[in-house]
Amino acid sequence: MNHTTQKDSEGEEEEEEEEGDSDFSKQGPISEFFDKLLSSFLRNLLCFRLVHNMLNVPTQSFPAPSSQQRVSPGGSAGTGRNKVALKPGHSLMDWIRFAKSGKDLTGLKGRLIEVTAEELEKHKTREDCWTCIRGLVYNITPYMDYHPGGESELMRAAGIDGTDLFDQVHRWVNYESMLKECLVGKMSTKPVLAKSAVISPPPAPAALAPTTFFAPPPEKDGRPRYDWFQTDATVHLVVYAKRKIPSSGCTVVDLREGVLRIEVLLHKMSYVIHLRLTDKVEERVSVQTAFSVGKIQVMCRKLSAGKWKSLGEALELHNTFLRKQDRTVLYRDCVLVSQTEVNHNTQVYRLQLPPGSVMHVPVGKHIYLKANIQGVEVVRPYTPVDRTLWTPQDSAPDKDLYLMVKVYSDGLFTPHLYQMNPGTIISVSGPEGSFSLRPLRDVTHLFLVAAGTGFTPMARLIHTALREIETIKKTKLLFFNRKEEDILWRSELDELAATNERFEVDYILSEPCENWSGERGRVSECLLREKIQKTDESKNFACLCGPNAFTELTIGLLKQLGFDEQELHAFQG
Repeated sequence: MNHTTQKDSEGEEEEEEEEGDSDFSKQGPISEFFDKLLSSFLRNLLCFRLVHNMLNVPTQSFPAPSSQQRVSPGGSAGTGRNKVALKPGHSLMDWIRFAKSGKDLTGLKGRLIEVTAEELEKHKTREDCWTCIRGLVYNITPYMDYHPGGESELMRAAGIDGTDLFDQVHRWVNYESMLKECLVGKMSTKPVLAKSAVISPPPAPAALAPTTFFAPPPEKDGRPRYDWFQTDATVHLVVYAKRKIPSSGCTVVDLREGVLRIEVLLHKMSYVIHLRLTDKVEERVSVQTAFSVGKIQVMCRKLSAGKWKSLGEALELHNTFLRKQDRTVLYRDCVLVSQTEVNHNTQVYRLQLPPGSVMHVPVGKHIYLKANIQGVEVVRPYTPVDRTLWTPQDSAPDKDLYLMVKVYSDGLFTPHLYQMNPGTIISVSGPEGSFSLRPLRDVTHLFLVAAGTGFTPMARLIHTALREIETIKKTKLLFFNRKEEDILWRSELDELAATNERFEVDYILSEPCENWSGERGRVSECLLREKIQKTDESKNFACLCGPNAFTELTIGLLKQLGFDEQELHAFQG
């Protein structure tokens, strides 16, 4: 149950490569029978929605600061490798090979059982460890030596329902695939009413007619609502968020074969419209947003002219307002358009969304990429950047996604990404993450502390702070790297600092060449005290992103300088 800072961070992707997801099957007649039984079992579980909404967003409170997950073996910051050292032959691929060997990893000889809470509690030792994740019980004893976080993290969930602990870790880890061969069975539980919805939606009629379904809610109801209107050639759906929305947008639209799904991200909440439209439309959409009033208008073009009697048929989770973390991660197939070299080991990848998709990724949010590598489903989070650090104000918005990715030669995911050719399809999720611009509304001094590719969430944040938040008098970036050639977008950062008096950047190198005239060393109290001047007259805020140890150390040092929890945000993946 590992926890890391956002995987754009220096060394973090390499750190997680052995934790990728897997999709493997048993071998032989008995195993084929087991797979059929397992498939039938999972289908039944899905009917009862026991495996719906697979993973949740992590928080910054788990693992504990003293956990092996957060501390590098040497206890130093900035090393980039923060996981527990595994024994030789215990990598992710070693686990996959071991799981595919046909050995009985449950101790039940292929049987699936129903587990009571009393039975689960009996299996809580290192030699006999079961846990429950979202209604499914696994024997995780065989996985102990392969877990990058160490056995102590797994033992926290021994003999109990470990769903909450797991939910606070990696939303993107496919535990069902990784622990497929360890599945013991399902928990014996009584059905309970789901509590995730803030307000339960009204029963949806088969056809949505504007005269009855779209009655305005009561004045005190802060729940978003929607309406629609049409012409002979177009149909328009309008969402009223009832609050201001970020200028970077917060809407994700997917239109496929007449099915329209709209998700509006409102801080920690998610409002979804999900419809099968009455008639056929072109598979492309147009989205217009009035940011200050919180109005979003989605337009589709009809294939056949004429008036519709209703908008369409309500589908699953239509008109629901839930916590974002309670929704299943949805992927769409994007096309790799190009990759551009930034420095010796970092590329910018340009991804094109499908024709029926529009995705606004709010500042500070990240997305997940998913790929099948050597039969293993691997998922990694990345923060989108703009085409350049300083996009002209009058330029047309770009509908493509740009990802700045550092390639690790011994990694699992980035070498696969690096070898992709233009035209390759890759699965991309919608926006994720807990960052909000709200705390910056009255900030006067914004400090950004980044290590390596931990710079990526800072790129759009710099743009937003200088363009849209007039109260911020100074934005200062402290950019830590090993060597001079590792500095990302240095020329653009230098140009921005030279042309905008509200922006300042300092580069700090841990392994500089002899003629380097800038700052040397690693993050320390002395260095931060010199670079970050916090006064009583200023209102300060600091954002951090980098390897786990770097982030943890920097948070502690900034607190020593007088920053409190409300003045800090660490980008987490």
